[in-house]
Amino acid sequence: MCDLRSMESGFAQGRLLIKDIGHLVGFGSKPMDRLAGSDMRSLPVIQNAWLAIEDGRVMDGGSMEDFPGIADWTHLEVLDAAGKLVMPAWVDSHTHLVHAASREGEFVDRIRGLSYQEIAENGGGILNSAKALGQMSEDDLFEVSLERMERLMRMGTGAIEIKSGYGLDLESELKMLRVGRRLGALDRIP
Repeated sequence: MCDLRSMESGFAQGRLLIKDIGHLVGFGSKPMDRLAGSDMRSLPVIQNAWLAIEDGRVMDGGSMEDFPGIADWTHLEVLDAAGKLVMPAWVDSHTHLVHAASREGEFVDRIRGLSYQEIAENGGGILNSAKALGQMSEDDLFEVSLERMERLMRMGTGAIEIKSGYGLDLESELKMLRVGRRLGALDRIP
């Protein structure tokens, strides 16, 4: 995969041409409409492709066989994808990225038929999450949240929105918001 986030030049402002793309996913001869159900199994893919981006927006693209050439080289950065995959990033508009304790076991309990009340009586639930959050230092919370963010980025997430809500008291909520701000200040993911 060709990771555009790793480019040092900051292509968001300016012009970028990505050439020699092995597989350009999600780009076709006409704009895609909303995909749902079984249609999600058949994304368009162009092999041996090019893609033109200007000020962070896709302007054009297609097969290298049909590449029209470059008329204006002004402020153009050319990136050779060397046959790698280029695809749209996932935008996750609802994450609880900043939290102290995993609730995976509770999902298993729900699958087994336990109610939320039974899970809470067994020590789980949001009260358990809030307690763990209150006990964790802000720096430790930042470190575990950063690892989660990096894992999401490696899986193709290009933008996230971080939700708070696990604190259940003012100081814990403020701690979560400070950690979220610190993550955003890294400027590694929008």
